[in-house]
Amino acid sequence: MSDATDKLVIAGREFTSRLMVGTGKYASFQQMVEAIEISGAEIITVAVRRINISDRNKESLLDFIDTGKYTLLPNTAGCYTADDAIRTCRLAREAGLSDFVKLEVLGDEKTLFPDNEELLKAAKVLVKEGFTVLPYTSDDPIVCKKLEDIGCAAVMPLGAPIGSGLGIRNPYNIRIIMETVKVPVIVDAGVGTASDAAIAMELGCDGVLMNTGIAGARDPIAMAEAMKLAVIAGRLACKAGRIPKKLYATASSPLEGVIE
Repeated sequence: MSDATDKLVIAGREFTSRLMVGTGKYASFQQMVEAIEISGAEIITVAVRRINISDRNKESLLDFIDTGKYTLLPNTAGCYTADDAIRTCRLAREAGLSDFVKLEVLGDEKTLFPDNEELLKAAKVLVKEGFTVLPYTSDDPIVCKKLEDIGCAAVMPLGAPIGSGLGIRNPYNIRIIMETVKVPVIVDAGVGTASDAAIAMELGCDGVLMNTGIAGARDPIAMAEAMKLAVIAGRLACKAGRIPKKLYATASSPLEGVIE
């Protein structure tokens, strides 16, 4: 079992679960609710542009989320400029969602890679305005350090392109990022199955955020549980410390003291 004292701390807030999940792409709101519940996640991302926050008489994603149980993390999915992302975050705060935001500023529609220049511009403004900013970024240690220096509460480098399911494509950059920054490092994007989440945690990451890996699975409910267990297992393995890799075999049973 996971150690209850091993908390994820972001901007002074403590969380027991190191798995964060999104709310998009599910077959129904009911399926989404069941997947989130079994995942054990405490932080739930919601795309501000895709929820109805203007007319509360109409059905909204927010009608299905217990905001007393989960911490909402509004995100700026679909924004391609710093100005657009800043406006979206301000809208989320004015609507009473949260000032705890996942900042995305995308570079193009084909790759959905982040535009790091615009990301840094947006992060600087939002931090000054009192937002707790968790930026989605490329796996670039230099950019991650700049985001930390601006005052971001965490950095969220991609493991692979959004929705690709390719897993952690560059574990070496992720390791360098963890050596470069002191804020939490949360892998965001690219996780396709439980082993990907476990690898991210075994590397020493502080958490994993995913949406498509769960919602796009053949059985999202089962996958949500698998991801929960993978994050726990990966964290425990990281803390336990793996054996070193060797070219040749080492006997499991010591030969010393064997009576001939």
